[in-house]
Amino acid sequence: MQVTETLSSGLKREFKVVVAAQELDNELNKRLKELAGKANIKGFRPGKVPVPHLKRVYGKSVMAEVVQKQLDDASKKVLEERNLKPAYQPEVKLPEDQAEVERIFDGKGDLSYTMSLEVIPTFELKDTTGLTLARHVIDVTDAHIDEALARLAGQYKDWQAKDGKAKKGDRVTMSFTGKIDGQAFDGGTAENVPLEIGSGQFIPGFEDQLEGAKAGDDLLVKVTFPESYGVATLAGKPAEFEVKVTGVEAPKETVIDDEFAKKLGLESLDKLKETVRDRMSQEFAQMTRLKLKRDVLDALDEAYSFELPEKLVDAEFNGIWNALDAEMKRSGKNFADENTTEEDARKEYRAIAERRVRLGLVLGTLGEREGVSVSEDELQRALVDRARQFPGQERKVFDYYRKNTNALLELRGPIFEQKVVDHIVSKAEVSEKKVTREELQALVQDEDEHEHDHDHHDHDHAHDHDDHARHDHDHHDHAHHDHDHAHVHDHAHHDHAHDHAHHDHAPHEHTPVRRTAPAKKGKRGE
Repeated sequence: MQVTETLSSGLKREFKVVVAAQELDNELNKRLKELAGKANIKGFRPGKVPVPHLKRVYGKSVMAEVVQKQLDDASKKVLEERNLKPAYQPEVKLPEDQAEVERIFDGKGDLSYTMSLEVIPTFELKDTTGLTLARHVIDVTDAHIDEALARLAGQYKDWQAKDGKAKKGDRVTMSFTGKIDGQAFDGGTAENVPLEIGSGQFIPGFEDQLEGAKAGDDLLVKVTFPESYGVATLAGKPAEFEVKVTGVEAPKETVIDDEFAKKLGLESLDKLKETVRDRMSQEFAQMTRLKLKRDVLDALDEAYSFELPEKLVDAEFNGIWNALDAEMKRSGKNFADENTTEEDARKEYRAIAERRVRLGLVLGTLGEREGVSVSEDELQRALVDRARQFPGQERKVFDYYRKNTNALLELRGPIFEQKVVDHIVSKAEVSEKKVTREELQALVQDEDEHEHDHDHHDHDHAHDHDDHARHDHDHHDHAHHDHDHAHVHDHAHHDHAHDHAHHDHAPHEHTPVRRTAPAKKGKRGE
Protein backbone atom coordinates (compact mmCIF):
# COMPACT_ATOMS: atom_id res chain seq x y z
CA MET A 1 0.00 0.00 0.00
CA GLN A 2 1.28 3.43 -0.94
CA VAL A 3 0.02 6.56 0.82
CA THR A 4 0.65 10.16 -0.25
CA GLU A 5 -0.60 13.13 1.75
CA THR A 6 -2.00 15.59 -0.78
CA LEU A 7 -3.51 18.17 1.60
CA SER A 8 -2.71 19.36 5.11
CA SER A 9 -4.37 22.69 5.81
CA GLY A 10 -5.74 23.54 9.22
CA LEU A 11 -7.94 20.62 10.23
CA LYS A 12 -8.29 19.30 6.68
CA ARG A 13 -6.35 16.29 5.48
CA GLU A 14 -6.41 14.43 2.17
CA PHE A 15 -4.55 11.29 1.15
CA LYS A 16 -4.08 9.37 -2.07
CA VAL A 17 -4.03 5.67 -1.30
CA VAL A 18 -2.93 2.98 -3.77
CA VAL A 19 -3.42 -0.73 -3.11
CA ALA A 20 -1.55 -2.79 -5.72
CA ALA A 21 -3.49 -5.10 -8.00
CA GLN A 22 -1.33 -7.99 -6.77
CA GLU A 23 -2.49 -7.36 -3.17
CA LEU A 24 -6.10 -7.42 -4.33
CA ASP A 25 -5.52 -10.61 -6.30
CA ASN A 26 -3.88 -12.29 -3.31
CA GLU A 27 -6.86 -11.41 -1.12
CA LEU A 28 -9.24 -12.57 -3.84
CA ASN A 29 -7.57 -15.97 -4.12
CA LYS A 30 -7.53 -16.32 -0.35
CA ARG A 31 -11.24 -15.63 -0.20
CA LEU A 32 -11.99 -18.00 -3.10
CA LYS A 33 -10.07 -20.81 -1.40
CA GLU A 34 -12.21 -20.32 1.69
CA LEU A 35 -15.34 -20.54 -0.46
CA ALA A 36 -14.07 -23.58 -2.36
CA GLY A 37 -14.10 -25.62 0.82
CA LYS A 38 -17.76 -24.78 1.42
CA ALA A 39 -19.24 -24.41 -2.07
CA ASN A 40 -21.87 -26.87 -3.29
CA ILE A 41 -22.14 -26.49 -7.07
CA LYS A 42 -23.81 -28.89 -9.47
CA GLY A 43 -21.25 -31.04 -11.29
CA PHE A 44 -18.67 -30.89 -8.50
CA ARG A 45 -18.31 -32.77 -5.28
CA PRO A 46 -19.10 -30.68 -2.17
CA GLY A 47 -15.99 -28.76 -1.13
CA LYS A 48 -14.09 -29.77 -4.28
CA VAL A 49 -14.95 -26.90 -6.61
CA PRO A 50 -11.77 -25.69 -8.38
CA VAL A 51 -10.71 -22.16 -7.50
CA PRO A 52 -10.33 -21.14 -11.20
CA HIS A 53 -13.97 -22.14 -11.77
CA LEU A 54 -15.14 -20.09 -8.79
CA LYS A 55 -13.03 -17.17 -9.99
CA ARG A 56 -14.56 -17.34 -13.47
CA VAL A 57 -18.14 -17.53 -12.13
CA TYR A 58 -18.02 -15.43 -8.96
CA GLY A 59 -14.77 -13.49 -9.31
CA LYS A 60 -16.29 -10.02 -9.75
CA SER A 61 -18.77 -10.32 -6.90
CA VAL A 62 -16.10 -11.65 -4.53
CA MET A 63 -13.68 -8.96 -5.73
CA ALA A 64 -16.29 -6.35 -4.76
CA GLU A 65 -16.14 -7.70 -1.20
CA VAL A 66 -12.35 -7.68 -1.31
CA VAL A 67 -12.23 -4.08 -2.55
CA GLN A 68 -14.60 -2.92 0.21
CA LYS A 69 -12.53 -4.68 2.87
CA GLN A 70 -9.32 -3.20 1.47
CA LEU A 71 -10.87 0.26 1.50
CA ASP A 72 -11.85 -0.15 5.15
CA ASP A 73 -8.57 -1.71 6.25
CA ALA A 74 -6.34 0.68 4.31
CA SER A 75 -8.21 3.76 5.50
CA LYS A 76 -8.09 2.58 9.10
CA LYS A 77 -4.35 1.94 8.80
CA VAL A 78 -3.72 5.42 7.37
CA LEU A 79 -5.44 6.99 10.39
CA GLU A 80 -3.78 4.75 12.97
CA GLU A 81 -0.25 5.17 11.61
CA ARG A 82 -0.60 8.96 11.69
CA ASN A 83 -2.56 9.04 14.97
CA LEU A 84 -5.35 11.02 13.30
CA LYS A 85 -8.71 11.39 15.02
CA PRO A 86 -11.35 12.20 12.38
CA ALA A 87 -14.20 14.48 13.35
CA TYR A 88 -16.58 12.41 11.21
CA GLN A 89 -16.50 9.45 8.84
CA PRO A 90 -13.76 10.13 6.25
CA GLU A 91 -14.96 10.68 2.69
CA VAL A 92 -13.62 8.16 0.18
CA LYS A 93 -13.65 8.80 -3.57
CA LEU A 94 -13.04 6.01 -6.06
CA PRO A 95 -12.01 6.64 -9.68
CA GLU A 96 -14.80 8.11 -11.81
CA ASP A 97 -13.55 6.45 -15.00
CA GLN A 98 -15.72 3.36 -15.46
CA ALA A 99 -13.03 1.58 -17.49
CA GLU A 100 -10.57 2.00 -14.63
CA VAL A 101 -13.12 0.63 -12.16
CA GLU A 102 -13.67 -2.39 -14.41
CA ARG A 103 -9.92 -3.07 -14.49
CA ILE A 104 -9.87 -3.06 -10.69
CA PHE A 105 -12.72 -5.56 -10.46
CA ASP A 106 -11.13 -7.69 -13.17
CA GLY A 107 -7.97 -7.84 -11.06
CA LYS A 108 -5.92 -5.97 -13.66
CA GLY A 109 -5.62 -2.54 -12.07
CA ASP A 110 -4.45 -0.99 -8.79
CA LEU A 111 -7.06 0.25 -6.34
CA SER A 112 -6.42 3.99 -6.22
CA TYR A 113 -8.61 6.33 -4.20
CA THR A 114 -8.58 9.58 -2.24
CA MET A 115 -9.58 9.91 1.39
CA SER A 116 -10.45 13.33 2.79
CA LEU A 117 -11.35 14.28 6.34
CA GLU A 118 -11.18 16.89 9.05
CA VAL A 119 -9.43 16.01 12.28
CA ILE A 120 -10.50 16.75 15.82
CA PRO A 121 -8.85 20.04 16.81
CA THR A 122 -6.27 19.94 19.57
CA PHE A 123 -6.42 22.58 22.27
CA GLU A 124 -5.06 23.07 25.75
CA LEU A 125 -7.58 22.41 28.50
CA LYS A 126 -7.83 25.28 30.93
CA ASP A 127 -8.03 25.03 34.70
CA THR A 128 -11.62 25.37 35.88
CA THR A 129 -10.93 25.04 39.61
CA GLY A 130 -10.96 28.81 40.02
CA LEU A 131 -14.24 29.25 38.17
CA THR A 132 -16.64 31.47 40.15
CA LEU A 133 -20.30 30.53 39.93
CA ALA A 134 -23.55 31.46 41.65
CA ARG A 135 -26.16 28.86 42.49
CA HIS A 136 -29.54 30.61 42.29
CA VAL A 137 -31.77 29.03 44.94
CA ILE A 138 -35.51 29.37 45.51
CA ASP A 139 -37.03 28.57 48.90
CA VAL A 140 -40.48 27.00 48.78
CA THR A 141 -42.78 29.27 50.80
CA ASP A 142 -46.30 28.87 52.16
CA ALA A 143 -47.39 31.36 49.50
CA HIS A 144 -46.08 29.01 46.80
CA ILE A 145 -48.04 26.14 48.35
CA ASP A 146 -51.22 28.22 48.55
CA GLU A 147 -50.89 29.27 44.90
CA ALA A 148 -50.40 25.67 43.82
CA LEU A 149 -53.40 24.49 45.84
CA ALA A 150 -55.52 27.25 44.31
CA ARG A 151 -54.52 26.08 40.84
CA LEU A 152 -55.39 22.50 41.75
CA ALA A 153 -58.76 23.64 43.04
CA GLY A 154 -59.36 25.37 39.73
CA GLN A 155 -58.46 22.21 37.81
CA TYR A 156 -60.60 19.89 39.92
CA LYS A 157 -63.85 21.81 40.22
CA ASP A 158 -67.19 20.30 41.01
CA TRP A 159 -70.08 21.50 38.89
CA GLN A 160 -73.82 21.91 39.38
CA ALA A 161 -76.48 22.35 36.72
CA LYS A 162 -77.98 25.82 36.28
CA ASP A 163 -81.12 26.97 34.51
CA GLY A 164 -79.94 30.40 33.48
CA LYS A 165 -77.67 31.64 30.74
CA ALA A 166 -74.06 30.57 30.50
CA LYS A 167 -71.43 33.11 31.49
CA LYS A 168 -67.67 33.19 31.63
CA GLY A 169 -66.47 30.57 34.10
CA ASP A 170 -69.47 28.30 33.52
CA ARG A 171 -69.17 24.96 31.78
CA VAL A 172 -71.30 24.07 28.79
CA THR A 173 -71.75 20.61 27.33
CA MET A 174 -72.35 20.64 23.59
CA SER A 175 -72.27 18.77 20.32
CA PHE A 176 -71.14 20.50 17.14
CA THR A 177 -70.46 20.15 13.44
CA GLY A 178 -67.95 22.44 11.78
CA LYS A 179 -68.19 23.45 8.13
CA ILE A 180 -66.07 25.42 5.68
CA ASP A 181 -67.85 26.70 2.57
CA GLY A 182 -70.83 24.61 3.62
CA GLN A 183 -68.85 21.35 3.73
CA ALA A 184 -68.09 19.44 6.92
CA PHE A 185 -64.37 18.84 7.44
CA ASP A 186 -62.41 16.09 9.16
CA GLY A 187 -62.08 16.60 12.90
CA GLY A 188 -64.76 19.28 12.96
CA THR A 189 -67.52 17.17 14.52
CA ALA A 190 -67.84 16.09 18.16
CA GLU A 191 -70.55 15.12 20.66
CA ASN A 192 -71.05 15.84 24.36
CA VAL A 193 -67.96 18.02 24.68
CA PRO A 194 -67.56 19.86 28.01
CA LEU A 195 -66.00 23.33 27.80
CA GLU A 196 -65.36 25.95 30.44
CA ILE A 197 -66.07 29.34 28.91
CA GLY A 198 -62.99 31.52 29.10
CA SER A 199 -60.53 28.65 29.43
CA GLY A 200 -59.05 29.38 26.01
CA GLN A 201 -59.21 25.74 24.96
CA PHE A 202 -61.01 26.48 21.69
CA ILE A 203 -60.00 28.70 18.80
CA PRO A 204 -60.36 32.46 19.36
CA GLY A 205 -63.93 33.73 19.22
CA PHE A 206 -65.60 30.36 19.76
CA GLU A 207 -66.05 30.51 23.52
CA ASP A 208 -67.24 34.14 23.53
CA GLN A 209 -70.23 33.18 21.39
CA LEU A 210 -71.35 30.60 23.96
CA GLU A 211 -71.99 33.27 26.59
CA GLY A 212 -75.72 33.72 27.07
CA ALA A 213 -76.59 30.25 25.80
CA LYS A 214 -78.97 27.97 27.72
CA ALA A 215 -79.46 24.22 27.73
CA GLY A 216 -81.33 23.20 24.58
CA ASP A 217 -80.20 26.19 22.51
CA ASP A 218 -79.02 25.80 18.92
CA LEU A 219 -76.26 28.20 17.93
CA LEU A 220 -74.32 29.06 14.80
CA VAL A 221 -70.79 29.95 15.87
CA LYS A 222 -68.72 31.78 13.27
CA VAL A 223 -64.95 31.82 13.63
CA THR A 224 -61.77 32.06 11.59
CA PHE A 225 -58.96 29.59 12.15
CA PRO A 226 -55.71 31.33 13.13
CA GLU A 227 -53.10 31.72 10.39
CA SER A 228 -50.73 29.79 12.65
CA TYR A 229 -53.15 26.88 13.14
CA GLY A 230 -51.36 23.53 13.06
CA VAL A 231 -53.44 22.07 10.21
CA ALA A 232 -52.49 23.78 6.96
CA THR A 233 -55.80 23.00 5.22
CA LEU A 234 -57.67 24.93 7.94
CA ALA A 235 -55.24 27.74 8.79
CA GLY A 236 -56.67 31.18 8.09
CA LYS A 237 -60.04 29.90 6.84
CA PRO A 238 -63.46 31.06 8.07
CA ALA A 239 -65.67 28.32 9.48
CA GLU A 240 -69.16 27.89 10.90
CA PHE A 241 -70.03 25.50 13.71
CA GLU A 242 -73.57 24.28 14.22
CA VAL A 243 -73.71 23.91 18.01
CA LYS A 244 -76.28 22.14 20.17
CA VAL A 245 -75.98 23.11 23.84
CA THR A 246 -77.09 20.16 25.97
CA GLY A 247 -76.18 21.48 29.41
CA VAL A 248 -74.96 24.49 31.38
CA GLU A 249 -73.24 24.16 34.75
CA ALA A 250 -71.84 26.60 37.28
CA PRO A 251 -68.76 25.81 39.38
CA LYS A 252 -69.29 24.91 43.00
CA GLU A 253 -67.11 26.62 45.56
CA THR A 254 -64.10 24.40 46.13
CA VAL A 255 -63.05 24.00 49.74
CA ILE A 256 -59.42 23.00 50.09
CA ASP A 257 -59.61 20.53 52.96
CA ASP A 258 -59.09 16.87 53.77
CA GLU A 259 -61.98 15.87 51.52
CA PHE A 260 -60.43 17.72 48.60
CA ALA A 261 -57.13 15.94 49.25
CA LYS A 262 -58.91 12.57 49.31
CA LYS A 263 -60.46 13.37 45.95
CA LEU A 264 -56.90 13.65 44.64
CA GLY A 265 -55.94 10.29 46.16
CA LEU A 266 -54.21 11.54 49.34
CA GLU A 267 -55.31 10.87 52.90
CA SER A 268 -55.26 14.43 54.22
CA LEU A 269 -54.67 18.08 53.41
CA ASP A 270 -51.34 17.95 55.24
CA LYS A 271 -50.24 15.09 52.99
CA LEU A 272 -51.36 17.05 49.92
CA LYS A 273 -49.36 20.08 51.05
CA GLU A 274 -46.33 17.87 51.67
CA THR A 275 -46.64 16.38 48.18
CA VAL A 276 -46.99 19.80 46.58
CA ARG A 277 -43.97 21.10 48.51
CA ASP A 278 -41.84 18.15 47.40
CA ARG A 279 -42.78 18.60 43.75
CA MET A 280 -42.13 22.33 43.87
CA SER A 281 -38.76 21.70 45.50
CA GLN A 282 -37.87 19.37 42.64
CA GLU A 283 -39.05 21.92 40.08
CA PHE A 284 -37.07 24.75 41.66
CA ALA A 285 -33.98 22.54 41.97
CA GLN A 286 -34.18 21.76 38.27
CA MET A 287 -34.42 25.46 37.44
CA THR A 288 -31.38 26.07 39.64
CA ARG A 289 -29.45 23.31 37.91
CA LEU A 290 -30.39 24.63 34.47
CA LYS A 291 -29.18 28.14 35.27
CA LEU A 292 -25.95 26.83 36.78
CA LYS A 293 -25.29 24.65 33.74
CA ARG A 294 -25.83 27.58 31.40
CA ASP A 295 -23.39 29.69 33.39
CA VAL A 296 -20.79 26.91 33.12
CA LEU A 297 -21.28 26.63 29.37
CA ASP A 298 -21.11 30.40 28.97
CA ALA A 299 -17.81 30.45 30.86
CA LEU A 300 -16.38 27.65 28.71
CA ASP A 301 -17.57 29.34 25.53
CA GLU A 302 -15.77 32.53 26.51
CA ALA A 303 -12.60 30.67 27.54
CA TYR A 304 -12.03 28.70 24.33
CA SER A 305 -11.45 29.74 20.76
CA PHE A 306 -10.12 27.27 18.18
CA GLU A 307 -10.74 26.15 14.63
CA LEU A 308 -13.80 23.93 14.24
CA PRO A 309 -14.38 21.07 11.79
CA GLU A 310 -16.45 22.69 9.07
CA LYS A 311 -18.57 19.64 8.38
CA LEU A 312 -19.54 19.28 12.03
CA VAL A 313 -20.68 22.89 12.09
CA ASP A 314 -22.54 22.37 8.81
CA ALA A 315 -24.35 19.34 10.20
CA GLU A 316 -25.30 21.19 13.39
CA PHE A 317 -26.45 24.25 11.49
CA ASN A 318 -28.52 22.16 9.07
CA GLY A 319 -30.30 20.49 11.97
CA ILE A 320 -31.16 23.86 13.49
CA TRP A 321 -32.16 25.40 10.17
CA ASN A 322 -34.34 22.48 9.09
CA ALA A 323 -36.25 22.63 12.37
CA LEU A 324 -36.64 26.40 11.97
CA ASP A 325 -37.84 26.03 8.39
CA ALA A 326 -40.41 23.40 9.39
CA GLU A 327 -41.71 25.61 12.20
CA MET A 328 -42.00 28.65 9.92
CA LYS A 329 -43.99 26.62 7.41
CA ARG A 330 -46.22 25.31 10.18
CA SER A 331 -46.86 28.77 11.61
CA GLY A 332 -47.13 30.55 8.28
CA LYS A 333 -44.58 33.15 9.39
CA ASN A 334 -41.61 34.58 7.51
CA PHE A 335 -38.46 36.41 8.50
CA ALA A 336 -40.04 39.83 8.02
CA ASP A 337 -42.68 38.91 10.62
CA GLU A 338 -39.85 38.50 13.12
CA ASN A 339 -38.07 41.73 12.17
CA THR A 340 -35.09 39.97 10.63
CA THR A 341 -33.87 38.69 7.28
CA GLU A 342 -32.90 35.21 6.16
CA GLU A 343 -29.29 36.34 5.80
CA ASP A 344 -29.15 37.68 9.36
CA ALA A 345 -30.93 34.61 10.70
CA ARG A 346 -28.43 32.32 8.99
CA LYS A 347 -25.54 34.24 10.55
CA GLU A 348 -27.08 34.04 14.02
CA TYR A 349 -27.87 30.34 13.81
CA ARG A 350 -24.46 29.61 12.31
CA ALA A 351 -22.95 31.18 15.42
CA ILE A 352 -25.19 28.99 17.56
CA ALA A 353 -24.04 25.89 15.66
CA GLU A 354 -20.40 26.88 16.16
CA ARG A 355 -20.98 27.36 19.88
CA ARG A 356 -22.57 23.94 20.23
CA VAL A 357 -19.79 22.16 18.38
CA ARG A 358 -17.09 24.04 20.31
CA LEU A 359 -18.69 23.26 23.66
CA GLY A 360 -19.20 19.66 22.64
CA LEU A 361 -15.51 19.26 21.86
CA VAL A 362 -14.45 20.96 25.09
CA LEU A 363 -16.80 18.92 27.28
CA GLY A 364 -15.84 15.71 25.51
CA THR A 365 -12.14 16.35 26.00
CA LEU A 366 -12.66 17.36 29.63
CA GLY A 367 -14.73 14.26 30.26
CA GLU A 368 -12.08 12.04 28.72
CA ARG A 369 -9.33 13.58 30.84
CA GLU A 370 -11.34 13.28 34.04
CA GLY A 371 -12.50 9.74 33.34
CA VAL A 372 -16.19 10.60 33.15
CA SER A 373 -18.30 7.74 31.87
CA VAL A 374 -21.94 6.71 31.59
CA SER A 375 -22.89 3.43 33.22
CA GLU A 376 -25.32 0.91 31.81
CA ASP A 377 -27.65 1.61 34.75
CA GLU A 378 -27.69 5.33 33.91
CA LEU A 379 -28.40 4.58 30.27
CA GLN A 380 -31.16 2.16 31.23
CA ARG A 381 -32.80 4.77 33.47
CA ALA A 382 -32.70 7.27 30.60
CA LEU A 383 -34.31 4.69 28.34
CA VAL A 384 -37.08 4.07 30.88
CA ASP A 385 -37.68 7.82 31.19
CA ARG A 386 -37.92 8.14 27.41
CA ALA A 387 -40.34 5.20 27.19
CA ARG A 388 -42.60 6.85 29.77
CA GLN A 389 -43.09 9.73 27.37
CA PHE A 390 -45.05 7.38 25.10
CA PRO A 391 -47.76 5.74 27.22
CA GLY A 392 -48.97 2.50 25.71
CA GLN A 393 -45.99 2.32 23.35
CA GLU A 394 -43.27 1.55 25.86
CA ARG A 395 -42.36 -1.78 24.28
CA LYS A 396 -41.98 -0.18 20.85
CA VAL A 397 -39.72 2.49 22.31
CA PHE A 398 -37.51 -0.10 24.03
CA ASP A 399 -37.28 -2.16 20.85
CA TYR A 400 -36.45 0.91 18.78
CA TYR A 401 -33.52 1.97 20.94
CA ARG A 402 -32.16 -1.54 21.33
CA LYS A 403 -32.06 -1.94 17.56
CA ASN A 404 -30.56 1.51 16.87
CA THR A 405 -27.10 2.15 18.28
CA ASN A 406 -27.09 5.79 17.20
CA ALA A 407 -30.36 6.41 19.02
CA LEU A 408 -28.85 4.98 22.21
CA LEU A 409 -25.89 7.33 21.81
CA GLU A 410 -28.36 10.21 21.68
CA LEU A 411 -29.72 9.15 25.06
CA ARG A 412 -26.21 8.78 26.40
CA GLY A 413 -24.94 12.17 25.20
CA PRO A 414 -26.95 14.40 27.57
CA ILE A 415 -26.05 12.19 30.55
CA PHE A 416 -22.34 12.42 29.75
CA GLU A 417 -22.62 16.17 29.21
CA GLN A 418 -24.36 16.77 32.54
CA LYS A 419 -21.83 14.63 34.40
CA VAL A 420 -18.97 16.69 32.95
CA VAL A 421 -20.75 19.91 33.96
CA ASP A 422 -21.32 18.50 37.46
CA HIS A 423 -17.61 17.67 37.66
CA ILE A 424 -16.69 21.24 36.74
CA VAL A 425 -19.12 22.61 39.33
CA SER A 426 -17.66 20.32 42.01
CA LYS A 427 -14.24 21.97 41.56
CA ALA A 428 -15.47 25.55 41.13
CA GLU A 429 -16.06 28.24 43.73
CA VAL A 430 -19.85 28.25 44.03
CA SER A 431 -21.75 30.76 46.14
CA GLU A 432 -25.45 30.57 46.92
CA LYS A 433 -27.80 33.35 45.93
CA LYS A 434 -31.41 33.44 47.12
CA VAL A 435 -33.87 34.51 44.44
CA THR A 436 -37.60 34.39 43.86
CA ARG A 437 -39.20 32.06 41.38
CA GLU A 438 -40.06 35.00 39.16
CA GLU A 439 -36.48 36.26 39.19
CA LEU A 440 -35.03 32.88 38.21
CA GLN A 441 -37.65 32.32 35.53
CA ALA A 442 -36.79 35.73 34.10
CA LEU A 443 -33.08 34.87 34.04
CA VAL A 444 -33.72 31.57 32.30
CA GLN A 445 -36.20 32.91 29.77
CA ASP A 446 -34.24 36.09 29.04
CA GLU A 447 -31.19 34.05 28.07
CA ASP A 448 -33.02 31.66 25.83
CA GLU A 449 -36.67 32.52 25.42
CA HIS A 450 -38.72 29.74 23.89
CA GLU A 451 -35.76 27.92 22.39
CA HIS A 452 -35.99 24.15 22.58
CA ASP A 453 -33.47 21.36 22.85
CA HIS A 454 -35.65 18.79 21.17
CA ASP A 455 -33.66 15.80 22.26
CA HIS A 456 -33.90 16.43 25.97
CA HIS A 457 -37.50 17.53 26.25
CA ASP A 458 -40.86 16.08 26.93
CA HIS A 459 -43.11 18.61 25.19
CA ASP A 460 -46.58 18.93 26.60
CA HIS A 461 -48.72 19.57 23.53
CA ALA A 462 -52.12 20.35 24.99
CA HIS A 463 -54.11 20.05 21.81
CA ASP A 464 -56.18 17.37 20.17
CA HIS A 465 -55.24 16.94 16.53
CA ASP A 466 -58.58 15.31 15.80
CA ASP A 467 -60.77 18.03 17.29
CA HIS A 468 -60.39 21.17 15.20
CA ALA A 469 -62.64 23.37 17.28
CA ARG A 470 -59.91 23.30 19.88
CA HIS A 471 -57.10 25.82 19.68
CA ASP A 472 -53.58 24.67 18.81
CA HIS A 473 -51.62 25.26 22.02
CA ASP A 474 -47.99 24.61 22.80
CA HIS A 475 -47.41 24.77 26.55
CA HIS A 476 -43.76 24.95 27.52
CA ASP A 477 -42.67 24.73 31.12
CA HIS A 478 -39.30 26.43 31.29
CA ALA A 479 -38.71 24.93 34.70
CA HIS A 480 -38.47 21.47 33.22
CA HIS A 481 -36.39 21.94 30.09
CA ASP A 482 -32.68 22.10 29.53
CA HIS A 483 -32.50 24.47 26.58
CA ASP A 484 -28.75 24.76 26.16
CA HIS A 485 -27.09 21.71 24.74
CA ALA A 486 -23.58 21.24 23.52
CA HIS A 487 -23.69 17.93 21.60
CA VAL A 488 -20.76 16.44 23.43
CA HIS A 489 -17.91 14.96 21.47
CA ASP A 490 -16.96 12.07 23.73
CA HIS A 491 -13.55 10.81 22.57
CA ALA A 492 -13.50 7.97 25.03
CA HIS A 493 -16.66 6.30 23.83
CA HIS A 494 -17.63 7.55 20.39
CA ASP A 495 -14.70 6.26 18.39
CA HIS A 496 -13.88 9.89 17.57
CA ALA A 497 -17.13 10.37 15.72
CA HIS A 498 -19.18 13.42 16.67
CA ASP A 499 -22.31 12.62 18.66
CA HIS A 500 -25.06 14.65 17.04
CA ALA A 501 -27.81 14.30 19.55
CA HIS A 502 -30.62 15.01 17.13
CA HIS A 503 -34.08 14.24 18.05
CA ASP A 504 -36.54 12.92 15.58
CA HIS A 505 -35.73 9.25 16.14
CA ALA A 506 -38.14 8.29 18.89
CA PRO A 507 -41.44 6.93 17.56
CA HIS A 508 -44.13 9.58 17.11
CA GLU A 509 -42.05 12.32 18.67
CA HIS A 510 -43.45 15.81 18.06
CA THR A 511 -41.54 18.12 15.75
CA PRO A 512 -39.40 20.47 17.85
CA VAL A 513 -40.63 24.04 18.09
CA ARG A 514 -38.27 26.97 17.68
CA ARG A 515 -38.65 30.68 17.66
CA THR A 516 -38.54 32.10 14.16
CA ALA A 517 -36.32 35.04 15.12
CA PRO A 518 -32.78 34.42 16.31
CA ALA A 519 -31.93 35.11 19.92
CA LYS A 520 -30.61 38.46 20.99
CA LYS A 521 -27.13 39.31 19.80
CA GLY A 522 -24.49 38.32 22.28
CA LYS A 523 -26.63 35.55 23.75
CA ARG A 524 -26.98 31.94 22.92
CA GLY A 525 -30.11 30.98 21.07
CA GLU A 526 -29.88 27.29 21.26
